[in-house]
Amino acid sequence: MNESLEVRIDKWLWAARFFKTRQLAAEAVSGGKVNINGQRCKPGKEIKIGDLVKVGKDQYIWEIRVLAVTKQRRTSKEAVLLYNEEQDSVRKRMQLIELHKQQQALLPPGEREHKPNKKQRRQIHRFKQDTL
Repeated sequence: MNESLEVRIDKWLWAARFFKTRQLAAEAVSGGKVNINGQRCKPGKEIKIGDLVKVGKDQYIWEIRVLAVTKQRRTSKEAVLLYNEEQDSVRKRMQLIELHKQQQALLPPGEREHKPNKKQRRQIHRFKQDTL
C-alpha cells in the first residue's frame, strides 16, 4: 500500500473513502474542514505516515492517525487499514450519533427527516420554478 512516502491530502482522503470524489475532498480541505497536525492546509499539501488528520464531514469529526499512504482508491476493507481513529474521536462521534437518534425519535412522525418522494420532488421543483 505504501506506493510513495507522501501523497496529496485530497487524493488520500478520496483513497481512504472519506469522500466520494477528489473534488469533494479538495473542497473540504479548501473550506477548512481538514487539518493536518493541527494546521489548516490546502488540497495539495503532502501527507505522510504518522500525521494526525482531523476531518469534519456533515456534523461529525474524525481524528485519525495516518498508517499508510496511497494514491489509488481502495475497497472499504482496505481503506480502513490506511488510518487508525483515536478512541476519543470514536466516543465523541458515537455520542453525537446517539443524540441525533434521540432527537429524531422525539419528533412527531410527520416531521422526521426523510427524503421527499417523487411527487413531493415535483411539487418542490414546480414551487421553485414559480417563485423565480
